Amino acid sequence: MKYATSPTPSRSNSLLGGNSRANSPLPAPSYYRGDCMSATMKSYKYLRRFVKFDQMDFEYAMWQMVYLFIAPKKVYRNFNYRKQTKSQFARDDPAFLVLLVACLCVTSIGMAWVLSLGFAQTILFTLYVVFVDCIFCGMVVATFLWFLANRYLRDRNSDFDMEWGYAFDVHLNAFFPPLILLHFIQLFFYHPLISKEWFLSTFIGNSVWLLALGYYIYITFLGIDVVPSLKNTRIILVTLPLLVLFYIVTLIIGWNLSVSLMYYYHYRVL
Repeated sequence: MKYATSPTPSRSNSLLGGNSRANSPLPAPSYYRGDCMSATMKSYKYLRRFVKFDQMDFEYAMWQMVYLFIAPKKVYRNFNYRKQTKSQFARDDPAFLVLLVACLCVTSIGMAWVLSLGFAQTILFTLYVVFVDCIFCGMVVATFLWFLANRYLRDRNSDFDMEWGYAFDVHLNAFFPPLILLHFIQLFFYHPLISKEWFLSTFIGNSVWLLALGYYIYITFLGIDVVPSLKNTRIILVTLPLLVLFYIVTLIIGWNLSVSLMYYYHYRVL
């Protein structure tokens, strides 16, 4: 169920700024900002803050990371508040991305140790995980979500387009729980249990992947569903039954996904 929000200001008002408000006989809505920036200016402001750590709210970013596990709806409720106060869904603070990259670096070192990688291979593996698995693949996923939402899910009576930056934020949010499950928690059980040729090993390893991908799909759905101009967003949840079916098939044929993907990670940097 979507959170209740005030009507979104029209694009023409946002583009014309305060002049259009001055010509209107109606008072400005509570969330109206006369200094709404273009996508280019928003991106410039976001990137510029990467080198200004004192301006990043790391405490709030850590709160988001915790609640993405225990109550992801609360995280997206705050995205809705940002839309009402700052006229944008996307984050204007890169603190979450900075912490996510830090987590990727730490967990990648742990995974490299489990994979018995050398120093140079560990560095290469970390760069792969950060810039390819997270950022590059995230940009591809965000572009797909942005296109899907604005082309097929947007209410034709609304002139509000979902921001690409917000689609990227949705990916980052959905990426964090699988990161912790697969790159951190799984490592403690990989050699003593998951890597063995037992059915229990396959069951546990594949169940971890099922939970991780289920988290990703569900959090992605919440991110799309919270946008008031989008409809039929539950179509994203159709992938969950397909995921469960694939999980059952892997158990029947004895395919240990964790072992296969560990081999993939290992030989990718050789």
